[in-house]
Amino acid sequence: MGKWLRDKMLFSVLPVVARGLIELLWLTMRVKIENEESIVPFHAQRRGVILGFWHDQMLLMIKVYRGPGIRALMSASRDGAIASAIMRRFGCGTVCGSSSRHGAAALKEMVRLVESGVDIGITPDGPRGPRHEMKAGVAQVGKLSGCPVFLGSFACSRGHRFASWDRFVLPYPGAKCVFRYSGPHFARPEEEMEEFRLRLQREMEINQEETERCLEAWHVSAV
Repeated sequence: MGKWLRDKMLFSVLPVVARGLIELLWLTMRVKIENEESIVPFHAQRRGVILGFWHDQMLLMIKVYRGPGIRALMSASRDGAIASAIMRRFGCGTVCGSSSRHGAAALKEMVRLVESGVDIGITPDGPRGPRHEMKAGVAQVGKLSGCPVFLGSFACSRGHRFASWDRFVLPYPGAKCVFRYSGPHFARPEEEMEEFRLRLQREMEINQEETERCLEAWHVSAV
């Protein structure tokens, strides 16, 4: 198979198939969204928010999100381009960049967008880890823009964890799932960037624990 044909399949066929599979999977699952009411007032006021969630939990985030519109940060790589094509199938825009490629331009664009009322989605441990270690991106956008940060955590009762750096989770059909928002978190005027990052790291860890505790109310454990 030639490179042109492979690219055609990756960027044209795969996004259509991926969206269909995600939609079908979503229909089979029992999903509970916790603390969504905390983000609703900002959407009602047309204020942009920053959403942070771990890389291994990103598969269903586009279905959980019910705001007016979001732009997700994607790496400037082939994998990032494929993920961007899938996101566009859901009507979601993207910002291209990472800590190693086009980072400064991506940061400037995210700050501009969120200040203008557009929601921004970031996987703070992506694109290559370390797993569940928050990099500076979410804190930087929150500090520079003054906009609220919401942290999202996900847990499911049944699924497969891949042997990737992030141990990406693929929920099985029929799984019970919980998504939980934490926030709003604002950068304090006297707070240094690193202090804010560390605080968000702790809040994310707490939120993950609370998410798994909510799942256990169904008498099941998280994979």
